[in-house]
Amino acid sequence: MSSSQGAARDLLARWPVVDGHNDLPWALREQVRYDLDRRDIAADQSAHLHTDLPRLRAGGVGAQFWSVYVRADYAGDKAVSATLEQIDVVRELVARYPDALRLALTADDMEAARAEGRIASLMGAEGGHSINNSLATLRALHQLGVRYMTLTHNDTIDWADSATDEPRHHGLSAFGEEVVREMNRCGMLVDLSHVSADTMRDALRVSTAPVIFSHSSARAVCDHPRNIPDDVLERLSANGGVAMATFVPKFVLPAAVEWTLRADENMRAHGLHHLDTTEAGMTVQRAFEAANPRPKATAATVADHLDHMREVSGVDHIGIGGDFDGTAFTPDGLADVAGYPNLIAELLDRKWSESDVARLTWQNAVRVLRAAEDVSRAERAVRGPSHVALG
Repeated sequence: MSSSQGAARDLLARWPVVDGHNDLPWALREQVRYDLDRRDIAADQSAHLHTDLPRLRAGGVGAQFWSVYVRADYAGDKAVSATLEQIDVVRELVARYPDALRLALTADDMEAARAEGRIASLMGAEGGHSINNSLATLRALHQLGVRYMTLTHNDTIDWADSATDEPRHHGLSAFGEEVVREMNRCGMLVDLSHVSADTMRDALRVSTAPVIFSHSSARAVCDHPRNIPDDVLERLSANGGVAMATFVPKFVLPAAVEWTLRADENMRAHGLHHLDTTEAGMTVQRAFEAANPRPKATAATVADHLDHMREVSGVDHIGIGGDFDGTAFTPDGLADVAGYPNLIAELLDRKWSESDVARLTWQNAVRVLRAAEDVSRAERAVRGPSHVALG
């Protein structure tokens, strides 16, 4: 182990990683229909998953936002029901592994889990389609423990434009702005990963609480619409928000963008969704990769994004959101949730201070959730639930 590796592990023992986005719940749904006996994450699941408890420990993870994602083609009540099933499996995981996981609903819960040596388990809904245009459903998700909602996934919805679909609203509609205000009132973080740049700007204008990007990197480093433009990064300081760099190769390495487009088309040609990470899907992906060697991102590639994001938004406004178990491919050195020490060692080699790394890994994410709680208390003191309807 290099000296930087040792220093990284020591630092993570004190200031563990808060990861903004992990799709384990969806992988469990797709692979084994939530049969946790078949994917016992107390044991090594490296043949099937990026995530299990031993590797979370090895990676120095102290808190995880588990994504309760459902696909964007799940519409209406089907999307709501599937989101509830995703929430249910997170709660089942926490109940099944109480020595390792602790359900976290507040910043204080996160700190308590760290003190206990358990992994704080939070939830984030990925895509506003999950609420079926209902503010009451939004509030219900918050009551069930969801602490952020990504305003869109890959598709534009009835009230917000996605980064990877045709715009219909040029940002947020009037109802979309009301969704943001109600999230502020509830204490649910507004997540701007996946949304268009105009939606980012509208949300920053409307939100009275800090926003997050749960898994997005810097557009100036890799020009992909899923990444964050510099003018938006610059506004995070005034907002108090946090941008959590992702590891997905097509979002961090320019050479991987075109390759991934071809890989996605190959999946569709085989009748599969391009995000399919089942055994059948991965067999197709591996065969394509064998015939078409892919450009390799590394921990240094991700560090390049973090360097840029720190320079533009400031060290108090950055974090980490790997997107493990939500991507078929990962960077060298960041193959799974055990890889975070490699990224931290790279940052230490680049002369990041221990206090800067502590902000990146733990402190910024805890602060932003606490700030959202403070805004919620203030908002609830002056107004009740919104009953505005789409239309």
